[in-house]
Amino acid sequence: MRSKTGSVLAALAALAAAVLFATATATASAAPIRIMPLGDSITGSPGCWRALLWNRLQNAGHTNIDFVGTLPPQGCGVAHDGDNEGHGGYLATNVASQNLLPGWLSATRPDIVLMHFGTNDVWSNIAPATILGAFTTLVNQMRSSNPNMKILVAKIIPMNPSTCAECAQRTVNFNNAIPAWAAATTTPQSPITVVDQWTGFSTGSDTYDGVHPNASGDQKMSDKWYPALVDALAGGGTATPTVTTTTPPPPGGCAAAYKITGQWQGGFQGEVTVTNTATTSRPAWTVAWTFTGGQQITQLWGGTLSASGSAVTVRNASWNGLLAPGASTTFGFLGSWNGANTAPAPSCS
Repeated sequence: MRSKTGSVLAALAALAAAVLFATATATASAAPIRIMPLGDSITGSPGCWRALLWNRLQNAGHTNIDFVGTLPPQGCGVAHDGDNEGHGGYLATNVASQNLLPGWLSATRPDIVLMHFGTNDVWSNIAPATILGAFTTLVNQMRSSNPNMKILVAKIIPMNPSTCAECAQRTVNFNNAIPAWAAATTTPQSPITVVDQWTGFSTGSDTYDGVHPNASGDQKMSDKWYPALVDALAGGGTATPTVTTTTPPPPGGCAAAYKITGQWQGGFQGEVTVTNTATTSRPAWTVAWTFTGGQQITQLWGGTLSASGSAVTVRNASWNGLLAPGASTTFGFLGSWNGANTAPAPSCS
């Protein structure tokens, strides 16, 4: 006959097993979103913008995240998740040609990549097209690791080192080429978002050597990453609304669909899909709308922007104007708002 003690122990063991199973199930269903900061010394040593960004996310309620990388924290004097992939002195072109990224991805399995890369390539006078070719290789490797990878690519901060008088203009040339590359490389499953780290950043007041950010520069970098990353988290904390309006396709014309893909206090990100509804190819397109809620576009890619007050006109870029019958293209933008962020109804011609 089984003793009472044995029965109690068996019951406790069963209860413990159930608790462990429930805990494991809950943990598996709420896995943290893994974020890889990728780049060179501006990201890695010590990369204190990462500490600022981490703590701002935590304070805003985005707690189910994990910064990942094969490199450990490198100081900054504040508690934060400091894992990163910021390799001092590395060139993006070398990382691509030497096939270094797949090993880092395999070890860390990120869902989102924050990439501030190319400073050393620009310093080495490598052509923007060559750097962006390396970016494409890296993006393809990210998508092989995770087909749903969300990729945030920075327009790199300005640089004006004493040993490179040409670097300032080279940086401008490189940054100017990034939006068109991103628009051509992005996909709905694995979107690429351009984060403008260049605008508003001063090598005189925001770096300590003309290249690497000081405390002021770290704060500016964190502030630029934050809204784009919050949007990419898409459920890792604050939910972001999706609002779409579509103009009826006129006979023989084109249609434009406006979508708010992410929104935060004072800012938002949107995209417009242009579709050729005619039975013949069209060589160019123009989309226009009028904002009614105090919105303003601050950055746009995949098109040419003209704005006057609340009126917005976007024409095709050189590479996406030609649309076959039924074909579509998309341009995106970042904006600010101070009233009601009501989605307008765009027209297309």
